[in-house]
Amino acid sequence: MVGCDENSKYGAYQNNVFGATAQNPWAPFTSKVDWEVARWAKLRGSGSTAFSDLLGVENLCGILGLSYKTTDELNKIIDTKIPNQRPKFTHRKVEVSGQSFDLFSRDIIECVKALYQDPEHSAYLCFSPERHYADADKTERLYHEMNTGKWWWSTQEALEATKPGATIIPIIISSDKTQLTLFRDKTAYPVYLTIGNLPKSIRRKPSRRGQILLAYLPTSKLKHIQNKSSRRRALANMFHASMKYILSPLKEAGIEGVRMVSGDHVARRCHPIFAAYVGDYPEQCLVTGAFNGDCPICECPNNELGEYPSTHMYRTMDIAFAALEHSIQHDYAKICKSRRLKPLRDPFWEDLPFVNIFAAITPDILHQLHQGVMKHLIGWITTICHPEEIDERVKRLPPNHSIRIFHKGITSLSRVSGTEHKQITSFLLGLLTDIPLRNQYATARSRLISATRALLDFLYLAQYPLHSLVHYARAITLYGTTDNYSTESTERLHIDFAKDAYAATNHKDEFPQMTAWLERREKVLFHEKFIEWRLTTAATVHPSPGYWEPPDRSHALSHHLTKHPTRKAVPIELISSPSGYGATFFRSALARYLIHEEHPSLSQREVVERASDHTLPFDSLPVFHKLKFKLTDNDDTYDAIHAYPSRQLPKKGDVAIPQRFDTALVRVADKTAGSSSTTGLRVGRVRLIFTIPRRFSAQKASRTAEEVDHLAYIEWFSPLSRLPDANYRMYKISRVENEASVVPVSAIERSTHLYPKWGGAVCREWTSSNILDRCSTFFINPFKDHHTYYNVT
Repeated sequence: MVGCDENSKYGAYQNNVFGATAQNPWAPFTSKVDWEVARWAKLRGSGSTAFSDLLGVENLCGILGLSYKTTDELNKIIDTKIPNQRPKFTHRKVEVSGQSFDLFSRDIIECVKALYQDPEHSAYLCFSPERHYADADKTERLYHEMNTGKWWWSTQEALEATKPGATIIPIIISSDKTQLTLFRDKTAYPVYLTIGNLPKSIRRKPSRRGQILLAYLPTSKLKHIQNKSSRRRALANMFHASMKYILSPLKEAGIEGVRMVSGDHVARRCHPIFAAYVGDYPEQCLVTGAFNGDCPICECPNNELGEYPSTHMYRTMDIAFAALEHSIQHDYAKICKSRRLKPLRDPFWEDLPFVNIFAAITPDILHQLHQGVMKHLIGWITTICHPEEIDERVKRLPPNHSIRIFHKGITSLSRVSGTEHKQITSFLLGLLTDIPLRNQYATARSRLISATRALLDFLYLAQYPLHSLVHYARAITLYGTTDNYSTESTERLHIDFAKDAYAATNHKDEFPQMTAWLERREKVLFHEKFIEWRLTTAATVHPSPGYWEPPDRSHALSHHLTKHPTRKAVPIELISSPSGYGATFFRSALARYLIHEEHPSLSQREVVERASDHTLPFDSLPVFHKLKFKLTDNDDTYDAIHAYPSRQLPKKGDVAIPQRFDTALVRVADKTAGSSSTTGLRVGRVRLIFTIPRRFSAQKASRTAEEVDHLAYIEWFSPLSRLPDANYRMYKISRVENEASVVPVSAIERSTHLYPKWGGAVCREWTSSNILDRCSTFFINPFKDHHTYYNVT
């Protein structure tokens, strides 16, 4: 390792920015307005012609002091005066059967350096494999981030034998064709790159810039080749030839290493090694050369995929290499067929070091689980139960930040996406409590509940025995949990890197325009972070998180309220009124809280006695209608709680927004060592989020002003039992009459979602907005999100 100068990354960048001075942090733009307009135009603005028309408004550029008068002038500033932090695209022709096709790609080593050196990533990079355990005896391994998997360990050991002191950079490639237009048959074939040194929480968020567009592959269907089998072989060979050209630099770099300087200003000898390929099933078959219908990971043929347990061995590279040795012989296709492989010419993975392409294929959780297994599960439930009853229950589920309410039900949905299936699974089990079954299935209730619960458990734990899923356990031990390599991330990247890029073109010879648009956008995004650093005179990296617990388990959340209250002065009469916030016992609850804060040594009985004749020194309070929870390491809203009465929309007549008072998990006692994850927690309904005017609040040295001032009025449900319900394996709770408290907002850990205990056919008087008032018994939804599943199961 070689120590580098502090802030060297941004310092080097600043030296290359045209016109950068201490007085002008917005260079190469002349002012803050000049920069902000440019940033808006490239990240949020309209098309180039419309923007030029806007700049053409008389005196607009002069009034705003803009340094450009047209889109072309702005593009020239970005192209020539802002340095590149990510490599430019190059254009190459790929020839197939006498015709040439366009390949746009980037230097993969420079792309890896761009991700590795980004200052925004420096606090999160991991450089070595780790073993994490769930118990003190170190007998039960934990797998979560990629560096906790066995692939990194085994590859590190193999590399250290010849190159001691190596830092591995696991290369994760994903690809998938996507439609650019609905009717004009235009497609793009983007290839994305990320590195396993970055945490999965950064890799799966486009806003964190942990993924980079590596290439646009040729999309031609080769219609000029008349023979269908020949055309299929030519398409596969064109894919592999293109990918081989793109990935070939990994051969030497993976073995010899490349000097790279990370955002923590330390130089290391890094070895970028191909680790995993993320794609849907057709993409998996294309990459490995497996026949369509076969398993691309093991030797199981298509006619035995439904059998369990599977007795077939994993595919090995030895078998693939043995077949490739005959690639120049006339019977090559016959030899490949005997090994259940397609006759590929020079597959891209052939010469890459430390690669097992069959093990590199990762589970496709979006299509295999959400759009595959869960699709069939929903179909089975619809067959066994009455569809009308299912839809009526869906419409009446309580609202929650993490739950989508399908207001027209789910049984009549068509063309359901993987994302929609994922949303449905978050409340599916709650639809089955006490549900009437069709006569012929009347005795199947317990089996229905058990099967549904088991499949949903698998969705969160990845252990269920169906053939396309038997390889999940192996993938998890190799590369960490499945959210390290989900195709869901690829689907989201299509929006930014394909669809939005295409929308910015004139739809003629679009790929050169798309690559230019992406390069400028990437420049502006990086320059935005640089300007933030200049204005704060410090790097904008987040504080180092130190030792990282599995993110799915820790999920440290911070509370966020708006700077100003939603309503500045709400009368206490309205707060207590059923037609307002419905906080019936607000006066007495707040009085108890204030007395306890001022006299913490009083017993509970003494507090109640004093509160009975306590007069509040105010008759109105500032009220907030939304509490946000954000992950401590980024600014994304992870969870939220709403608390507001019904109200009419302005100028909409009788159209009203119904009341919403969400439920939450509230910390009422400290968690003790060795206790369960639910110890000290209680479910309550948040009726009011408010603040006491500072002149009235009781200040304590042990608390900050925010913790004292921001309070919530909670209506309690019954305490959680020691064990969940034996049948549903969910905690059952009931509404408690006349029990409410005022607590600091900091005591609210996160929102929770409740399944009503329907008690048979759904009551038609219940609605999504009143069901928490009408129903008396509920189950806590463990599938609201991964954190809830881990802690409330």
